[in-house]
Amino acid sequence: MDHVMSGPVGLRRRSRPDPASALLLPALLALAVFFLYPVISLIWRSLSEPSPGLEQYRRLLDDGVTLGVMGRTLWVAALVSAVTLLVAYPYAYLMTKVGDRARAVLVALALLPFWLSLMARTFAWVVLLQRGGPVSQLFELLGMHDVTLIGTLPGVVIGMVQVLLPFMVLPLYSTMQGIDRGLVVAARGMGARPATAFRTVFLPMSMPGVVAGLTLVFVVALGFYITPVLLGAPQNALAAQIIGIKVEQLRDFPAAGAMAVIMIVATAVVLVVASRMIKIGDLFGRGR
Repeated sequence: MDHVMSGPVGLRRRSRPDPASALLLPALLALAVFFLYPVISLIWRSLSEPSPGLEQYRRLLDDGVTLGVMGRTLWVAALVSAVTLLVAYPYAYLMTKVGDRARAVLVALALLPFWLSLMARTFAWVVLLQRGGPVSQLFELLGMHDVTLIGTLPGVVIGMVQVLLPFMVLPLYSTMQGIDRGLVVAARGMGARPATAFRTVFLPMSMPGVVAGLTLVFVVALGFYITPVLLGAPQNALAAQIIGIKVEQLRDFPAAGAMAVIMIVATAVVLVVASRMIKIGDLFGRGR
């Protein structure tokens, strides 16, 4: 029987397409229509208008203002990634130390930003950070007067960190929960202090989660639009805002496409570097 099934009939059965794969077709079609086609269209227009060539890219490189915006965008994305890591690392570490009930509460709090509208969260920060708001009043109690974060880059960073925190917490927690705590105990048994055991054993083993979280936050932060618009100021505009202005107000699609292509290239470089630093198995605590 096994021999019969291994013959041509068995080969035909194995060569039949899996019906479950058909479920991917709507998602692939939506991805092609709403992502690939607009991206390819922007790239084509950036290379073909007003004449074929790299004129749009040369103009961007010669425009100090645009280069300054792109540099500011990279800097803000890096700063948001660093601040998010500083907040998320101890939080994720705490999630691995507490019991199941407390861990469920911490997970719910980490996922809370996903359950609320981005617009509602950002407007909440507008109320908190505005002149005379709760944050300003807190600074006055500390002796610092006329401190207003609305319309500033620090205000934008605060809002973005709150929104992107789950993208850092979840990869960190996924990696930390797969770390064998017996190794830390063994290091302490050999005479290492708790801080030394953490720094030399636990911290290096959590690096895949750190790299994955930094990559996710950095890539998402590069394309942020709503939060910088509502919490920032025109003089501190980021790349997504400038692209929006070129498309919606100036109708300069070739220049917008050139800026988008440069940001896509920057994102691809970050992803390639991250893929060389971590493996998916390491991220989920496997392969050790």
